[in-house]
Amino acid sequence: MASIATSLYSQPLTSSRAAVLHQCQQLNPNRRSFPINFNTAKKATKLTVQHAPLPLKVLCGRGNRATAVTRDSWEKSVLKSDIPVLVEFYASWCGPCRMVHRVIDEIAAEYDGKLKCFVLNTDNDLQIAEDYEIKAVPVVLLLKNGEKRESVVGTMPKEFYIAAIERVLRS
Repeated sequence: MASIATSLYSQPLTSSRAAVLHQCQQLNPNRRSFPINFNTAKKATKLTVQHAPLPLKVLCGRGNRATAVTRDSWEKSVLKSDIPVLVEFYASWCGPCRMVHRVIDEIAAEYDGKLKCFVLNTDNDLQIAEDYEIKAVPVVLLLKNGEKRESVVGTMPKEFYIAAIERVLRS
């Protein structure tokens, strides 16, 4: 069911999306999102707010995310791990690496306890990247018992990483 928001305000509505969202939040402060239909053909005089609840997915908070690893912690965290390890090799200037970060953070939460996830900045720890013949970033390596088992080069869909992880866990 839709309602007309203009009748609930003494002040006129503006056509700015930010202003409209602010006004909707004043109507219902417990809502986190407001699906809004903007009529762009004519100057907006009516605002339609749909009242269907939307699922809310929390993406903030540190939680279970990939941890940074350096050459100082490499041996203890990665090579001597008792469970398989995923390491993303990245660079701070690399745009595609940021997309992979999000996927790796999701995987870290989903495989908590079965897989350790780390990120390594290749600009700061070039020697480790050279040891594993990392020529470009992003690269995701999967290690088990300190040995390289799988690698995924470049930005890939989450399913590619999951498939490689499952192969390592089964081996």
